Amino acid sequence: MELGVAVFGDASAHPGTGERVSEAQAIRDIEEAAVLTEQVGLDWFGIGEHHTPEFPASAAAPILAAVAAQTSRIKLSSAVTVLGTDDPVRVYEQFATVDALSNGRAEIIAGRGSSIESFPLFGYALEDYDTLFAEKLELLLAVNRSARVTWRGTTRAALNGEYVPPRAEHGQLPVWLGVGGTPSSAVRAAELGLPLATGLLAGNAFRSAALADLYRAAAGQLGNTPEQTRVMIGTPGFVADDGDAARELWWPHYHQFMRVVGEQRGFRAPGREAYDAGTAPDGALLVGSPEEIAERIVRLHERWGHVRQFVHMDWGGLSQSEHLHAIELLGTKVKPLVDAEIGEPDPSGTATREAAVEAAGTPDDE
Repeated sequence: MELGVAVFGDASAHPGTGERVSEAQAIRDIEEAAVLTEQVGLDWFGIGEHHTPEFPASAAAPILAAVAAQTSRIKLSSAVTVLGTDDPVRVYEQFATVDALSNGRAEIIAGRGSSIESFPLFGYALEDYDTLFAEKLELLLAVNRSARVTWRGTTRAALNGEYVPPRAEHGQLPVWLGVGGTPSSAVRAAELGLPLATGLLAGNAFRSAALADLYRAAAGQLGNTPEQTRVMIGTPGFVADDGDAARELWWPHYHQFMRVVGEQRGFRAPGREAYDAGTAPDGALLVGSPEEIAERIVRLHERWGHVRQFVHMDWGGLSQSEHLHAIELLGTKVKPLVDAEIGEPDPSGTATREAAVEAAGTPDDE
């Protein structure tokens, strides 16, 4: 199984001192973290798109292009691209460029996004949310399949066989569909023949695997190939040398992040009790020692059957030195333990548990 790191490029105020890095420094910190991610033996690095002072990584592709020049092996991805407020043709061109610079290591996770600040920024109406995503996803996949595309929709100008360069050198770009916990989104991924990427943000990390069961059931009914029927999951978390120290250190950063996001989206930040439940063995927050994190990833794999796990740690003003040390532990301590239990990553991405296939016949709808 592949193991990786995702980031937002955090520029939040430190919960203790109130200090914050500049937006420019937050971008440079992403580049440093990505290079280290490869150096310590991890497999994948993703950048989440936002457009706020706290999370200024608004354009993943140029950052990934800079990382491509300093790495040779790691896969480079968006996590996610907010497709509803972007131009699919331009998204393809940008990531095909990253693909060229990285010799075939670029990927796209296309999603609706969990925040809405890009809608007024780029002049889109929220009432068009569903239509924008559906049409633009259709166009992105069409451009990925063919260099010349004829397409018509309601959300942008038609294409009449125009050429879209540069073309990915080794075939189509890998495109994953980023989904939340909505069953219809999982079914959509299967219907489109796309691998599924989802995040575990709260609650019981094992009960929510019903989403993967539903996805596999739909994919099986449609006759999708194992390559098309892959699952990636991401979780917030933090790794330190000692488990209790990790949970104490990351708590104020987690709370700061949730407070800021809650103010933006209209919800109250979870308290310490919810955090403790989330960091417990069955929770969605991967916070602990390398041994604890490895054990939890292995258990998640037994239930989810996923081919890639990433951890998102740069939350709430976490210092760059603490973030880098956590990445180092994830690569040098956690990954060897996970590989010893599960095995080295399968390049074809076809590893799927028999138990998950059996469970897919009777999914719980959550």
